[in-house]
Amino acid sequence: MDNDVALDTRAVHSAREDLTALGVHVPPIDLSSTYPVPDVATGGADYEHLATGGALTQGQSGVYQRLWNPTVARFERALADLEDAQEGVAFASGMAALSAVLLACVSAGKPHIVAVRPLYGGSDHLLATGLLGTTVTWATHGEVAGAITEQTGLVIVETPANPTLDLVDIADVCRVAGDVPVMVDNTFATPVLQRPLALGAAMVLHSATKFLGGHGDLLAGVIATNSEWAGRIRGVRAITGAILYPLAAYQAHRGLQTLPVRVRAQQATAGSLAQWLSTHQSVKAVHYPGFADSDPAGLVGTQMSGGGAVLAFDLGSFEAAAAVTQQCNLITHAVSLGGVDSLIQHPASLTHRPVASEAKPGEGIVRLSVGLEDASDLIADLGQALAHAVTTNTRESVRS
Repeated sequence: MDNDVALDTRAVHSAREDLTALGVHVPPIDLSSTYPVPDVATGGADYEHLATGGALTQGQSGVYQRLWNPTVARFERALADLEDAQEGVAFASGMAALSAVLLACVSAGKPHIVAVRPLYGGSDHLLATGLLGTTVTWATHGEVAGAITEQTGLVIVETPANPTLDLVDIADVCRVAGDVPVMVDNTFATPVLQRPLALGAAMVLHSATKFLGGHGDLLAGVIATNSEWAGRIRGVRAITGAILYPLAAYQAHRGLQTLPVRVRAQQATAGSLAQWLSTHQSVKAVHYPGFADSDPAGLVGTQMSGGGAVLAFDLGSFEAAAAVTQQCNLITHAVSLGGVDSLIQHPASLTHRPVASEAKPGEGIVRLSVGLEDASDLIADLGQALAHAVTTNTRESVRS
């Protein structure tokens, strides 16, 4: 869709241009596991084209769902449109998407990765294990240039970062990375708040399970990038069988329609909760990009258009953090984020449990993904949970 069209309009209409001609109002779901081929020679050529990373063109057979599916392709086009990318490539999960990119680097003879911590715990764990043949140098923003070698295939950045919401200057990282491609995990910000490709990134990664899907009922990952990279990672996806399931692709595409409305509403509530938490006597610190002390470089308003809908707060101890997460009633104690309902969790024990001790989030840190509930109800729930934590800790202190 024309980039002059507003994001909200594009979110609703992207990849739906052919629906009128099809005589339908919503996109069809194609669950076919296989597709007819016209003859042996043509079928073989189509198979080779798709299996080696090619995109389906008019008149070709999709051959087999592991290689291509029209419902998946719709979601890919829609997300690419929102990220202002040439193409999108969708996967069965965010980790499958990351794995495909890493394997593409390894197969090109560039197995060294420079990664800026903090990252999502699963991403950190995968890189630390070297399971896919990569080696990793962990770096701060300021150390990226010095960490790059002739074998470096990728620089990975997540901003806002999971779980402490650290912000990284994408444009500056791309500048110091030079010819080395930069991939930005944009899961927390979404294209509603941040466009990494416009800042120089080569690839954008989303766990579409989160805000893009938005309802906690699917697993998906997607890469938005240029055609050259898309072909490379499609080839990996075809070989490894990591394509997104069509029904999940339909759900993710549907989720994009309400993405701008959801993100802005959730962001407004998150700002209210962050402000309230910052005044609570039991809270040691609040990590939220909308706060100046969480954004010393002033990236919100320039790189990112708002603070987002995820925040973290430090209660000073594991005991207090555990008590609060377990005592919430309205807010669900669960991993994941970005859904219409609010979720709370203790990262050091769950999502970041496999992370090395020097990079693990503090024991007192709690992460909160803010949903679409009324702010006053969420504040009331957090208030009673914090009061319970104070009472519990006081009793334990007396006993000891």
